Amino acid sequence: MPAMTNEEANALDELLTQTTPRLTDTPGVFARQHALLGALDALAANYILTQAQAAHKTPSEIIGEMVRERMSTVK
Repeated sequence: MPAMTNEEANALDELLTQTTPRLTDTPGVFARQHALLGALDALAANYILTQAQAAHKTPSEIIGEMVRERMSTVK
């Protein structure tokens, strides 16, 4: 992501501090992560969360790595 200029940063600050954001029913990143882990059993979800925290990654990144690793070994 490119760095913002001071003018851009000031405009964004003004926008975010002086306006009320409009909420939608579109799920955000945390809701999507929760839904993803909710599809797993408790043991698998805890394992993925632990791996994600240890690697400083998201659960989605850990799952993606696991899937790609598995795909590379399946013939």
